[in-house]
Amino acid sequence: MQVDGFSLDAQKEKLKKYADYQDMVVVREFSDEGKSGKNVDGRPQFKEMLELIEAGTDDIDYVLVFKLSRFGRNAADVLNSLQKMQDFGVNLICVEDGIDSSKDAGKLMISVLSAVAEIERDNILVQTMEGRKQKAREGKWNGGFAPYGYKLVDGSLFIAEDEVEVIKIIYDKYINTTMGVAAIAAFLNESGYVKKKRQNNTIDGFAASFVKGVIDNPVYCGKLAYGRRKTEKVQGKRNEFHVVKQDEFMVVDGEHEAIISVEEWKAAQDKRKTTGVKRVKTHSLEHEHILTGILKCPGCGGNMYGNVNRKRHPKGGTYRDYFYYACKHPTGTTGHKCDYHKQWGQDIVNDAVAELIKKMVTSSDFEKGIREKIAARVDTSELEQELDGLKKKMRQLEVSKDKIAIQMDNLDVTDSMYEKKYDDLQKRFYDKYDEMALTENHMDEI
Repeated sequence: MQVDGFSLDAQKEKLKKYADYQDMVVVREFSDEGKSGKNVDGRPQFKEMLELIEAGTDDIDYVLVFKLSRFGRNAADVLNSLQKMQDFGVNLICVEDGIDSSKDAGKLMISVLSAVAEIERDNILVQTMEGRKQKAREGKWNGGFAPYGYKLVDGSLFIAEDEVEVIKIIYDKYINTTMGVAAIAAFLNESGYVKKKRQNNTIDGFAASFVKGVIDNPVYCGKLAYGRRKTEKVQGKRNEFHVVKQDEFMVVDGEHEAIISVEEWKAAQDKRKTTGVKRVKTHSLEHEHILTGILKCPGCGGNMYGNVNRKRHPKGGTYRDYFYYACKHPTGTTGHKCDYHKQWGQDIVNDAVAELIKKMVTSSDFEKGIREKIAARVDTSELEQELDGLKKKMRQLEVSKDKIAIQMDNLDVTDSMYEKKYDDLQKRFYDKYDEMALTENHMDEI
């Protein structure tokens, strides 16, 4: 790996020669290879070095670094780390920069250069973001995996014929029926549709989150959205950031072919505004439909769910809530059809189940059966293994992203190929971000 025009081995060799020339004894070496200098938190070797200094383990006088940028690129972190070292009588020498923090001029230079390094890094990030935004304005795909229903050919989106039918069904069912996202996912699964496995996805079924993502993505009507999510600083934290969904973002005409019309897209968004909100319970807050999803419909065998009917008292006055259990399939909104329309009063059913349990708990067979149930474990090993693999992949993506950031930081502006190298690294950098976002979504789904 090249850093500042010198390989890591070359840097270490130069530091050793400097130590020999100054009659210094090198007691330990620390190297956070592939880690960005943007903050201390992501640099385990650097943190270990500071901990050893605080513990007085090696009784050292100096820390040697090739350049100040190798010590850190965040001005506050550089100065805080240096102050911590000096509290224990340890100073910093930047060999290539000719800086020694034990001298007054060295302290001043460190303050100035660390601030410059941070500004330079921020400027590179701003330029990178502007380049990506301009590409979006031109309607070009900005990198990352192609959304379901499309395939990526030479950096451009083309319709994937083996996936497009599912996208059309999702919009048709959502716009033209009373189905919601969960019902559409169930319909696809029960109708024999199998989701094509992509990006390390091993789940064949369609989840409600997948359907929601399709409906919310303007790419399917020929548009491209940019800036739907933004990395923002966590308030009150120095080096902590989180991804925040934005209410307003740029939407432009894309170069790719649309799967649905703009009118269909707008119709889906209008429905999302009315149905895509969480309903807040305002009445009978203390009531729970305790057997919801447990009772089975005698007609179709599907789950029965709690239902409520508010009625005014026959003689006038206040309203009263009446609670029932009913099959959710008679309307056909989930792809099922059921002719069983009877609703059962919850008080009657709950009391009957409670009475049955009272009798069952005195049975030795019941106790034995419960113990066997408790001892049994749902086999989630396959999903757990997949989740572990995704977590490992996420760590690898973080490392790869940081390596690219370092390479971008250290490009030589005098290089005749600077612009091409910068553009290539920029694309790779944001491809990693897109891949990380997809991996996070997959982890959430599992």
